[in-house]
Amino acid sequence: MSTPDLLVTEPAGEPAGTLLLAHGAGAPMDSATLEAAAAALAGQGVHVVRFEFPYMAARRTGSRRPPPKAETLVDDYRAAVDATLARFGGPLLIGGKSLGGRVSVLAAGTVLDSRVLGVVVYGYPFHPPGKPEATRLAPLSDCRLPVTILQGSRDPFGTAEDVAAYPLPATVTVRWFEDGDHDLKPRKASGRTLSGHLETAAAVVRRLFA
Repeated sequence: MSTPDLLVTEPAGEPAGTLLLAHGAGAPMDSATLEAAAAALAGQGVHVVRFEFPYMAARRTGSRRPPPKAETLVDDYRAAVDATLARFGGPLLIGGKSLGGRVSVLAAGTVLDSRVLGVVVYGYPFHPPGKPEATRLAPLSDCRLPVTILQGSRDPFGTAEDVAAYPLPATVTVRWFEDGDHDLKPRKASGRTLSGHLETAAAVVRRLFA
């Protein structure tokens, strides 16, 4: 297992802790979505580390490999956890966007270093779009750490209405973002903004280090 390249976003002052973030299925670690999320997190004093799964890293050299099954990426995620812990001190939260978040939950179903406090997911893919009955709840039940999910209320991978019917374990907290989509982006008519949602999400993450 090779050591992944890490993309680091540092806060201005002493960090409260580090959040390891994996990307979603179709966008890289430096996508506009993750850049904005990392900037908001750094503004709240969170040290952010991002990495790419091998299939996504290969796209930078011309390979167009599709994303593999989430379960096959757990060892890659654990390698990123080890690399982050070896390079940075202090407490660590693990997580990711969509697919990356799902893999982080799967990784937290295994034994990790005691410095890992919990899991943070931006847009958990509770089900494929249009198939709310095809749930992906087992990883949440098997997770050994508390999970915080930052979810848009109209996310096609799990709306507020969909998720209300799911038997989530007590260790899972879902923080809803009104009118947010899979990237937490609200419609203009809602009166809310993506930057506002990302700032609120970052503040939620910051409090997890308290």
